[in-house]
Amino acid sequence: MTQQIAAERRERLNRKRVLHAAVALADEVGIGPLSMRRLAQELAVVPMALYKHVANKEELLDGMVDVLIGEIAPPVAGADWKNTVRLRVLSARRVLQRHRWARRVLETRTNPTPAALGYMDSFIGMFFAGGLSVDLTHHVMHAIGSRMWGFTQELFDSTATAEGEALAAVEPEVQAATYQEMSANYPNVLQVATAASHDDGSVVGNGCDDQFEFEFALDLLLDGIEQLHLRDYNSTAARLERG
Repeated sequence: MTQQIAAERRERLNRKRVLHAAVALADEVGIGPLSMRRLAQELAVVPMALYKHVANKEELLDGMVDVLIGEIAPPVAGADWKNTVRLRVLSARRVLQRHRWARRVLETRTNPTPAALGYMDSFIGMFFAGGLSVDLTHHVMHAIGSRMWGFTQELFDSTATAEGEALAAVEPEVQAATYQEMSANYPNVLQVATAASHDDGSVVGNGCDDQFEFEFALDLLLDGIEQLHLRDYNSTAARLERG
């Protein structure tokens, strides 16, 4: 009977099931402990059974990214290009917030899969649909960068682990001593850092509101892109003006 059940499980095993199981396992234990052997245990198969569906762990990670891309909402019909882009980016961000390990994996991908290329093609298409030129859209994609995937690469990002988990809280007396030192040596940094409301679990600064800061930067970019579009921006002309 046990052999029959194991045989039925092996028969049902396919690439989609492998990838979705890998995503669920990474959500549970993080990307570090994820291995072909651990995944095989979760699926109740021998490790070699997985290699019929993914050649190695790198292909597994690529496939897991494809699963996440499938969770990103498609462009909203009937909205102007700015809102369409904004909603798509925020949908991608919600996906990454559900899968805290995903940012680390995305940052290590070097060869985009067909699914990744399809998402990028669709993303570019939102700007074309809004009437932006190929020239402006080229520079826009550089400016948008990792935001199209729902995250930003912050300077001195030291408040989160590789799995996206918050670090241990700083003791009040240590924080007070740090503030005193900052006030004496770096008053401008301290003034800006403590100017806004904060929340827990930030990757921007010690307690900054990540979601607000992400949307602020996104809106700033989109407003600037809109102004360039309205001015019929041309990078060739801009280079000539700069001499």
